[in-house]
Amino acid sequence: MPQKIVFMGTPNFSVPSLDILFKSGYEIVSVYTQSAKKSKRGQKYHPSPVEKFALEKSLNVRSPEILDTREEFNFLKKSNIDLAIVVAYGKLIPKKFLSLPKYGFINIHASLLPKWRGAAPIQRSILNLDKKTGISIMKLEEKLDCGPVLLQKEIEIKDDVNSKILSERLSFLGAESLIETIELFKNNKVKFFEQDHLKASYAKKITKSESQINWEDKAKNILAKINALNPNPGAWFKFKNIRYKVWKAKINSEQGAPGITINDKLTVGCKDMSLQILEIQREGKNKLSTESFLIGSKFKKGERLY
Repeated sequence: MPQKIVFMGTPNFSVPSLDILFKSGYEIVSVYTQSAKKSKRGQKYHPSPVEKFALEKSLNVRSPEILDTREEFNFLKKSNIDLAIVVAYGKLIPKKFLSLPKYGFINIHASLLPKWRGAAPIQRSILNLDKKTGISIMKLEEKLDCGPVLLQKEIEIKDDVNSKILSERLSFLGAESLIETIELFKNNKVKFFEQDHLKASYAKKITKSESQINWEDKAKNILAKINALNPNPGAWFKFKNIRYKVWKAKINSEQGAPGITINDKLTVGCKDMSLQILEIQREGKNKLSTESFLIGSKFKKGERLY
């Protein structure tokens, strides 16, 4: 029965899982997280959300730059842990570490495996216009996201959901499912099933080159890009050589030439219908509602965006 646990995670997505373990009274031997990052503007170091939470709860924190060292191997070995839980840690776990916990390593992955293995499953599911997604709790093996699955939970992807909102929903779903998983271990009801590797798809990391809006595309695809890339890195277009990020939009049935504003309310023609921009941000400025933005802007009907 898992009692002594090591937790490995870094971003906000990981925090609900660590929180529920803490509140459930499990002995968290140590929390591994990526090391603090220096801010862009100054010299201050900012701890990860997981490190911040762990320190607030007086938990032991380890943030090695390199995980695959004798020191970390020996620490885990001597700790005699029952279970290691990985939730968006951001580092590969060395093969020789995987057998150290009594029950091995398990990982919470934000997709319904084998679909969307890899770094950006939430964004890719929205970009792909998927109708559902979920979380998979799997046994960690040497190959990325290829291990057998113990538990899956699914949720609907609504048309207006963005990556931030979907990530939050999945993070809490993962946390709830984690406790259910530990109960399975307690009751000796653990049963893993192998993934169908022939059906695997890969969610490669989002690149900056993908974030420019192509107004020649269908409105639903452009809207999916806007939602998928919110909050990071943001979908954008240019107008008079100035970049604008679009944070929120809706499909409009009016038609017009692709990339041309069809009214003075920032409704833009697409391949089929049009998109009305609802939230926008000029480079170097704050995010604004379109209504507020248009008070001092030069956008008029018939402008070309690219």
